[in-house]
Parts: sequence; structure tokens; C-alpha cells
Amino acid sequence: MSEKLIVGRKREISLLNRFIDSGEAEFVAVYGRRRVGKTYLVKSLFQKNFSFYMTGLANSDLKKQLQNFTDAFSQYFSKKATVKNWFDAFNLLRDELSKLRKTKKIIFIDELPWFDTARSDFVSALEHFWNSWASDDPTIKLIVCGSATSWMMNKLINNKGGLHNRVTHQIKLSPFTLGECEEFLKAKNFTMDRFEIAQFYMVFGGIPYYLKLLDKGESLAQNVDRLLFSEDGELRNEFHNLYHALFRNSEKYIAIVEVLAQKKKGITRNTLIKELSVESSGGVSKALDDLENCGFIRRYSPFGKKTKDELIQLVDFYTLFYFRFLAKRAKGRRNQWLQIQGKPEYNSWCGYAFEMLCLQHYPQILNALGISGIESAPCSWIYTGKDGAQFDLLIDRIDNVINICEMKFSTSPYEVTQLYLTELLEKVKLFKESSKTRKSPMLTFVTSLGLKPNSCARQIPKSITLDVLYNSPNLP
Repeated sequence: MSEKLIVGRKREISLLNRFIDSGEAEFVAVYGRRRVGKTYLVKSLFQKNFSFYMTGLANSDLKKQLQNFTDAFSQYFSKKATVKNWFDAFNLLRDELSKLRKTKKIIFIDELPWFDTARSDFVSALEHFWNSWASDDPTIKLIVCGSATSWMMNKLINNKGGLHNRVTHQIKLSPFTLGECEEFLKAKNFTMDRFEIAQFYMVFGGIPYYLKLLDKGESLAQNVDRLLFSEDGELRNEFHNLYHALFRNSEKYIAIVEVLAQKKKGITRNTLIKELSVESSGGVSKALDDLENCGFIRRYSPFGKKTKDELIQLVDFYTLFYFRFLAKRAKGRRNQWLQIQGKPEYNSWCGYAFEMLCLQHYPQILNALGISGIESAPCSWIYTGKDGAQFDLLIDRIDNVINICEMKFSTSPYEVTQLYLTELLEKVKLFKESSKTRKSPMLTFVTSLGLKPNSCARQIPKSITLDVLYNSPNLP
């Protein structure tokens, strides 16, 4: 199978090829957020070898979806067909696939959740198709995709009925890493350096579709203005389109991320429920699971705290950017992003977004520090005593060391002043005393362009730069 057109995705390509060549019937679910490249990946690998392919129609009824099926059926089998329901459709597909003399019959059903319209019995028919026939045929390779991640998880992967444990493999397609973004842009002949690519990531995250919209004839700031701030910007309305595509009853999910967007370091589940003013927490729990599956939030425990003190933090770059700069800003004014740059609001956002960038590339940080083989866990430390204090990233290691990471974004090498170093060392002392840890703290700086050489910088035991985040992580 050709892989020439695909940037990155080495692990996913290896898995998909292995499943196709397994010699067994396979039911593979590929899921992930909108625009992350699920369809592109599957079609680039296998399109020339499809035995059948169809994609769901957004916001369409049963009649239109069945017509959609018959159109695809006619294309692949050169036969006209009339079906009254999904059981007829899958029985017809079974009969034609049975006639094919192939060692691998690849069936790709894209945007699977869109077929599940009201009273359509689509899931029951799919279940019958797989359980009664396809699962016993080692030539069948059924691949399904869907952006509606909550549907994919609840109706398919975690199905409690006839499809329970029927999905043989699942692949969550995540956004590109910084390294994959760089690879993509080089393939498109962009000349953006790593500092600019990081700034792109801090706005958009590693979404391949957003990368495709960049114009190499514009600066990054001009691209951001055109795509997000202009009246006809291609991503001007992306926020609502994104959440509507991913989640049914999307208003509930938007309400949650809107609260989380105001709490940089995260909040507890109980606090979130109070902020939302909802009577029942059951729906919130499900929504949080869905948001976590999409990579929009993370849950973590501060150092020394119990599970009940777990914090929920919004980590999706585009969503964070939307609430910071787009949600309440006037539409259509030219050069808004250019005018914001350099102002306190911009500088504050840069610092926080860079922290998120580092957290998203935690495996690369471990590699760069030479501790990827040491069991460790990322966490934070929050001191609520007088004046307060916190560290946003601690690497709690089994070898009795804790890397205390300071993440600093700047347009030139970061200067560690004597005043700042004194304050930092006092905060480290407070951390040791308040946490009562016996582990040795090791100050570690992660900066965009390194530390400015001086006597204070030489007292920092470990320092790594943005470049290390572009390296490939160690994957299982």
C-alpha cells in the first residue's frame, strides 16, 4: 500500500497495514476530532483497494441516507438497487461481497454516526451484518470512521448490546505533533522556522486541515488575521462548527469549556458543577468523558493530593484561543491580530499557550532530559497559603528526583535575573517544606530560545529549548 502522500502517522499506518494483512476478519474503528485527517489517512492508504466505500450525509434523513447507499452500491458493483431499510442494504452488500474473489475485501464507511438517524435501525442492521456474516469471513476488513466522538465511543466502541466487544481494533487519531507540523510544512515548501511553527501550534493546535489553509505568501500573523478575524475568514465560525460536528447537544459541551476557559489551571468537578448551575451531575460526567476522549481537556492531580482533588483543565489550543480573542471581539476589522501582538494580553496568552505546548509534548521533554526510561508522572503543585505559589509542571520520578519545570516563552534568550532566581529558590524551598517530600528537586527550564548566558543561568541544573519538542517521542 502506498504511503507517499501521508505526512507522519507512522504508528497508525503500521497498525492499519497490520490489521489489513492479519488473515482474520477485522472491524476497525478510527475516531478523532473533526479535521484531524481520519478520512485522508484511510483513503490515502487503501482507496485503490476498496471493495465498497460510502460516507454519511450530514443532517439528512433516512431516505436520503439510503439513496446515498444505493448510489455507492451502483458505483462499486455496477448494479442498480432499491432498498427500503438498512437491513435490506446490508443484506444486499453481503450478497455482492460474497461473490468477490479477493483475499482482502476492504469496506470503508466514513462518518458512520451520520447514518444513525432517528428510527433508522442503522446500528441494529450493522450489528446483524457483522455478527451474522462478516465476522466469520477472514477476507472482510471493515473500517469505520467518525468525527462525532461521543457517538463512536458510546454507540460503537463501548456498545452494550449486539456490538459489544465486536470492534476488533480502535485507533484514536490525534493532532500532529510539532515535528509532524514541521514535516507537513516542509512538504508544502513553506519556509516557516520552528519558532513560527510553535506560534501556529499555540493558536490552532496540530490540526492538519488548519495547516492546509495557510498561505505561504503571507506571514503567520497575516494568516491568523485572514483565517480567524476577517469577516469571511475560513475559520471564523469554526468554533461552533467544531462542537456541533463532534457532539450531539453541543450546547452542554460549549457551556463546560466556556467555564474551563476562565480557569487556567483547572477546577475540580464539584466546582465545575456549581459554576454550571446544573441539578444533575450525570450528564456532566459523560460530557467530560467525551471531551477527554477528544483531547479537549485533561484531568490531573496536584502533587500530594488525592483523587478527589483532581483538577479538570481545558487544553485545546483553538478553544482557548477562541475564548481569549474571538468570542467577544468585533468581526471584520482588519489586522486585529497584528495590532494585538506585543500588548499585555498577547504576552500573557503566549506564556500560557507555551505551557500548554510543553504539556502536549511531555514525552519529548522526557526524551530530552534522558529520563524516558524512568517511571515518572506529570503533575503540578499549588500552594494555597499566604501569598500562594505554584509550579505548573513537576516530573515526579521513581528514582527520588522531581524535575521542577519552569516554561518560559520569549522572542530572545530568556534572562534569569538574580531577583527571579532568589524568588524561585524560595519557592522550591516552600515546595519541599509544604509537601514534606523527601525527593530531591531539580530545577529544569524549558524555553523557546534558551537561557541568556550569565551567572544565574549557570545555577540552573537542566535547561532545554523548543527544538527538543520537535523530536519524535518514544512510543510503545
